[in-house]
Amino acid sequence: MKQTIFPVKSLAGEIIIPSSKSHTIRALLIAAMAKGESTIINPLDSADTRSCLEAISILGAEIKTQDDRWIVKGTGGNILPIVDIIDVGNSGTTLYLAAGLAALGRNKITFTGDDQIKSRPVENLLNSLKDLGADVSVLGKNGCPPFSIQGPLTGGKTSIECPTSQYLSSLLLCTPLINGNTEIKVPLLREKPYVEMTLKWLNDQFIMYDTTDFKDFFIPGGQKFEAIEKQVPGDFSSATFFLCAAAITGSTITLQGLNMADSQGDKAVVYMLKEMGCHIEIGIDYIKIEGRPLKGCDFDLNDTPDALPALAVTACFAEGETRLFNVPQARLKETDRISVMKKELEKMGANIKELEDGLVIQGTRGKTLKGKEVSGHGDHRVIMALAIAALASKEETTIDDISAVSITFPNFFELLSQIITK
Repeated sequence: MKQTIFPVKSLAGEIIIPSSKSHTIRALLIAAMAKGESTIINPLDSADTRSCLEAISILGAEIKTQDDRWIVKGTGGNILPIVDIIDVGNSGTTLYLAAGLAALGRNKITFTGDDQIKSRPVENLLNSLKDLGADVSVLGKNGCPPFSIQGPLTGGKTSIECPTSQYLSSLLLCTPLINGNTEIKVPLLREKPYVEMTLKWLNDQFIMYDTTDFKDFFIPGGQKFEAIEKQVPGDFSSATFFLCAAAITGSTITLQGLNMADSQGDKAVVYMLKEMGCHIEIGIDYIKIEGRPLKGCDFDLNDTPDALPALAVTACFAEGETRLFNVPQARLKETDRISVMKKELEKMGANIKELEDGLVIQGTRGKTLKGKEVSGHGDHRVIMALAIAALASKEETTIDDISAVSITFPNFFELLSQIITK
């Protein structure tokens, strides 16, 4: 489905940011492994989280979905899958995090997904699960899904390089439930805040573990998850697009449902935009941003790879050079976001240099981009980034297909239309 977006004079008003995908999926997985009935309040309802619902249902959890809450009757860690194939759709988070939990059971389960999922590397995680007792088989090409996995895990020692934090989060979620103890060495870890988020969930479960600077972990086995009743906070990754939209249009908007005390790494974008020149007001559950003349800056995005598309757009409207670096894992997302953002923004007149691990953007404040026909490449974050670029460009922009926004932010364009001033 194509979408044409016209330049705007400004944005104004308040919007409620949807709930966090990362928190919703972690809540679902913990609820699925717990004994008893859990209630997840205000979950994100999107294609990715629906994929996770389907996955935990296959693993044996019972689910009731209501308007503002999902109720999950857990398995107590006793995994008896109802079928032997889990199709995660486009959800990489579900793919990686559910794989470890599936390996707790004795039945062989095959994981697959859409074409993008079938291009995502998974061998590092599977090798570690094999070290811990699983029987694994990669059925796809170049170490990518589909793959099959069969437990039970028994514990032991493993070393894993984590170009995506989801490898480590997967191990941290499943290893407490193994009968034996587990030692994990982590010589490489990117996206550390997402691991901190996983550990926060484990802390709330009173799960025992020891770590030395995220390089070594010891997890005692024989632990259990308890039923939860949790409210899911707003999603900073989704909020990034509205924050950047206000920045490049010189607008003032208020985003409700955001708590800077939350563990999400993308809250760092708030401080990045402040450094670029925006005025920021932070409340207990809201952020108010006032776009002001922007200046180029250097940002290490290793902890915040999902912010790359929106920040690349923002840099185009700043004065001077912006470097977005140390984020090679952005090439391993739904698309190679480094290459794709360079390609699409160059169509609109941007001056961008591609690095192995990021982008260098030469912004010229006062000289806007020009609307063009662009492609979202089936990547929800690329689509939303190009949409906000269109707001401050000359002439209209047409995005070839916007359907992928349903993966994490189904009502993105609806909310965007609400704050466009007439």
